[in-house]
Amino acid sequence: MTELTKKSGRSVMSLALEACRGSVDDAGMNLSEVDGVISYGFNNDSVSSQAVATALGLPAPRYLVTTEMGGQAPCFLIMQAAAAIEAGLADNVLVYRALNGRSGQRVGTAKVPGTGPMMRYPAGLVAYPQIIAMWARRYLIETGRDESDLAAVVSAQRLWAVDNERAMRRTLMSEQDYARSPMVADPFRAADCTTEADGACAILVTSRRRALDLRHDPVVIEGAAYGTGKRSGLDAGDAMLWPDLTRNYTTHIAEQLWSSAGMGPRDVDMAQLYDCFSSSVLLALEGLGLAERGEAGRLVSSGATVPGGRLPVNTGGGLLAEGYLHGMNTVYEAVSQLQGSAGKRTVPDARSCVVTSGALTDGSALVLTRETRN
Repeated sequence: MTELTKKSGRSVMSLALEACRGSVDDAGMNLSEVDGVISYGFNNDSVSSQAVATALGLPAPRYLVTTEMGGQAPCFLIMQAAAAIEAGLADNVLVYRALNGRSGQRVGTAKVPGTGPMMRYPAGLVAYPQIIAMWARRYLIETGRDESDLAAVVSAQRLWAVDNERAMRRTLMSEQDYARSPMVADPFRAADCTTEADGACAILVTSRRRALDLRHDPVVIEGAAYGTGKRSGLDAGDAMLWPDLTRNYTTHIAEQLWSSAGMGPRDVDMAQLYDCFSSSVLLALEGLGLAERGEAGRLVSSGATVPGGRLPVNTGGGLLAEGYLHGMNTVYEAVSQLQGSAGKRTVPDARSCVVTSGALTDGSALVLTRETRN
């Protein structure tokens, strides 16, 4: 993972190459062994996997995929890499995300795709904070909860960010500090919104057999799922057709995810949950069965998710505090934790983690475990 900045002064290609080379070097593998590259971009804000494979000088790439996806992509593309390896289409696959998301094209201030001259959104919902805020308010109404649940998420993740040198927001946030944060789209304040960043992140996926010969204890993909419910739509505005704005895709994929892993919500030691906005954490905790309906806020407020808690959540500060690499750094944090390389914030004896990608109608998730070599 590269440094996260507000202005990198570098090309997206340069960031992608640094992350990819760093990933392969960290594993103790030679670049010549890499034969697959997968990536994703959003509104042409990145560089293609084929271009990166060329710039890396890969001798014989045979699996190159570039997708136009958003935050639902990271876990989904890790799944694709694993499937390609299982199918014999590649041996060692890099999955990366690179963008100048602060100094270049910014997701948070960009017009939602599909909101052109056809007046698709006469109500004025043309930006992601506006759309997801509607989900957050509906959730609070239906569960009888209030903004203090959102504040609890923000405060808890700032506690983790203090010890994360990469994090762009490292100051603690009290309830009073939260209340002073400017309103963006009710009920979201600025503190509830992700921190846009310039940077890149890469994950190397390989076979278990090869992983056992590399530098670190392997992190095993124990289970995985991607899915959506009915009427997920073609763009973010179509998400308003979703029949229940108080539950997101995690509700629909939870059974498949836990079944594929042969585990349940109580079996994981931590969770790294996609948090483009604070409410996404609450919906994922409940959708995955980590908290009962309407109880996610109480779980976070109880201290269960902070350092020393029984279920650490977003241990790098999450996208809210660390920075927004479109969720790829959420997977990175999970791997770092399970390999024991997260520094002061490393969760002692953690051997399993659930990771999510996505906030609204479609998304993906992984269950990861650490395998210790004899």
